[in-house]
Formats: sequence, structure tokens, C-alpha cells
Amino acid sequence: MSRSPLTLAAAATAAVPDADVVRTRRLGGTGDGRFDAAAVELADGRVLVVRAATDPDADRELRDELRVLEALTAGIRSLLPFQVPHVHGRAVLSDATAGVVDFLDGYRVPTAELPPGGVSGAIGRAIAAVHDLPVSVVRAEGLPVRSPDRERVDLSRIVDRAEAAGHVGAALRDRWRGAIDDDALWRFEPTVVLGGTEAERFVFIDDEEGPVLHGVLGWGGLSVGDPAVDLTWLATAPDAAASVLDAYLQATHRAGDPLLAERARLYAELDFARWLLHGLDEGDTAVVDDAAQMLQTLETSTRGTDLLPRADGDVAAAVDLLDRVPMRPDSGVDTSMQTDAYDPAMLSSYLSDEEQRSMADSGTVPTLPVDLSEWTAMATGEQAPLRADAPAQTHDPESSGDAGTDDADDAAADIGYAEEASRASESALRRWSDTGDVMRG
Repeated sequence: MSRSPLTLAAAATAAVPDADVVRTRRLGGTGDGRFDAAAVELADGRVLVVRAATDPDADRELRDELRVLEALTAGIRSLLPFQVPHVHGRAVLSDATAGVVDFLDGYRVPTAELPPGGVSGAIGRAIAAVHDLPVSVVRAEGLPVRSPDRERVDLSRIVDRAEAAGHVGAALRDRWRGAIDDDALWRFEPTVVLGGTEAERFVFIDDEEGPVLHGVLGWGGLSVGDPAVDLTWLATAPDAAASVLDAYLQATHRAGDPLLAERARLYAELDFARWLLHGLDEGDTAVVDDAAQMLQTLETSTRGTDLLPRADGDVAAAVDLLDRVPMRPDSGVDTSMQTDAYDPAMLSSYLSDEEQRSMADSGTVPTLPVDLSEWTAMATGEQAPLRADAPAQTHDPESSGDAGTDDADDAAADIGYAEEASRASESALRRWSDTGDVMRG
């Protein structure tokens, strides 16, 4: 039996000191009936949300989320370009915990209705902002940390159990096994993740310039793990998937991950196997039959296709990934390595007579101090709101510091430099060969 808004309002009064509730209403769309929720308006104008679970598993999820939200300090929240609910209190009911958090006003777009561009791009940038948080945020709170090896082992067990149940065909089994056994797929950098999300957890508001991402809900699964788990839901948003992924790749500051989308697809396919195992564990034949039908449809639709790109497509995939990574503006500082390509005869003109004699006797070249006077740091500013119509970050050659130089002169200078570097390298190589020196690493 669901709890009434008045019951939840009473829980809010018990959880929040000096709370004076003047109005309350039921909230829908809170976890497919797994939570009872109500919005309560206080006399001081604040609007809060009260949630209580309807089953033990949901109650554990709620307590996990309250713990995570309480761990997110003001400093951590300042790194995110959207709002995260604050915890105002909790109360113990007869059979569950009631949590009271901020009400984030706005609207949400169902995953199946998410259009390309616009709000999809804002969601991609929001996920990137979460993944860019320092992993120490999670480690310090003792939250789960999952390595690539741990992910592989757990997924392998899921495949084993699903296959043993007799509802996974050979083609689908081989498809999953081939992906899990491919080392290249699991060379990713673990990041802070939400532990799985969906479009409905992103709250938007409208201003005079259009939709703006106002806040993000669903923090109970915060952990360190595979960033692909937060993109699994894109399998159910085919129209928006490319926009979300492109915006994510443009916004993230993490190292390139060329197989991110493939891992997300693998997780999405294995969700059918998880649904099957859930039905088996619960003894629910309806769930088992539903999952078995989904697995059969999946095998039919994927037969003859590869989850991972073929070897001859690796280069194209890498080039495509690089095209999506924003280029930094030219700083104007020459950072080329100028240590090996030199002419000892030219260098000797900068040395004293004593240094030249020492170089001739020892067969070595003295090193010169490195000038770090031009080393600069990039300043950071405040987080800008995630607008749905924000343009992708791109590199504009017209805006770089050398935009006014003559292209023909630049090309000629590059050719001359290359020829000079080549001659210097050949001279150095002959000298090393003549003296019998060996370069040791």
C-alpha cells in the first residue's frame, strides 16, 4: 500500500528541524512504483522532496543515495555545471527510511523521445563533467572502485550463468565472449561514474535563450569504474545517441577511449542477460520468458555483425576519434624536441676553448641549461551552464596567434628547417659511428 502525501509530509516534519509544511502534493515518475514521493512546501518558501522506498532493495538504494549526496562537499559541487540535490534530513518509518532533499524544478525528456542535438548535447556534456571529477572524491568516502579486470570477471560470470540457463544461443555467446576476451576493449581509464543513468535523470529549465540543464538526479551508484556504464542507455535512444556521444567526447578532459561506444553496447546487450538472471533468482517465470524472448530477438538482429570494429577499420576509427577531440589554441611556445638533431661543428662555436678541447677528448657534448621562462599555465574560470544549444568546442585556425603569417613563407620555412634538421642528424650519426659510441636507453 502506497503512502499518502500527508504521511510523507509528516516524515519531512520529523526529519527537518523547524520544518513548517504548508502544502504537499504527490510526485510521480519515481522509479516505476519502487518509491513513494511527495513535494512539500515550507512556510519559508523552500520546496523539498520526501521519498520512501516500497521494497527492501529500493530502501538500500535510497540510503546509498543519501550517503553519496551528503559526501558531495561544496568544493566538489562547484566543479559541476549543474545543481545536485542537498540532503536536509532523514526519518525512520516503520518499514523504511524517508529521505528529504531539494526539489529541482524543471522538466525531463523521456529517453525514447530524446531528439538529436540540443538537450542531447547538454546531457553528454553533463556526463563528461561527472567523469572528470577527481577519483579521490569516491575513494575518500569508501565508495566502490571497479577496475577493468573486475568488470571483465563479472561480465564473464553473467555470460556463464545465462548460457547455463539455456537461453543464450551460440552466436550470441561467441559475440559476447569475443568482446570480453579482447584485451583492447578493456584498456580504459577508470573514472568517477554515476553507475548507470538515463535521460530522465537530467532536469531542464527554459530561459530566454532556450533549454538549460538545471540539475542531475540519481546519485546512488556513484563509484569509480568504466565510463561506458553511464552511456549504456544510448542503446534505447538511437536518434540521440550520436549527439550525446559527440558532445561527451568534445567536453571530456580524459584520455581518448576509442572503444567507449563498443563497451557501452556490450553492457546494454548484457542487460538482457541480467534481466534473465533476475527472473531466475526471483523464481518469476514471466520475467524469465520475457528475457528469453529479448535474447532471441537480440541474437537474430546481431547475427553476422561484429560488436568490435574489424582490424581494417581501426585506423578509421582512431581518426574519427581524433576529429572529435577539441584542439587547444596555439600557445605560441615552441615545444619541439631539439636535443638529438644538431651539428656538433655548429654547436662548438658557442663553447669556450676549454669546453671544445674537453669535447674532443671525451667524445661527448656538454648539455646546456633549459630555459623555462616561456612556460605558462592555463587559468581556469567558473563553470558555465550547460545550454542545449551550446556549440561544440572546435579549433579555429583563424583565431590562433599566427593567423596573419603568409602561408607560402611558412611552407618554405618548414621545408628549409626540415632539410637543415636532416643534414644535422646525418652529421651527428656519422660522428657517433666514427667514434664507436653506443646510445643507451
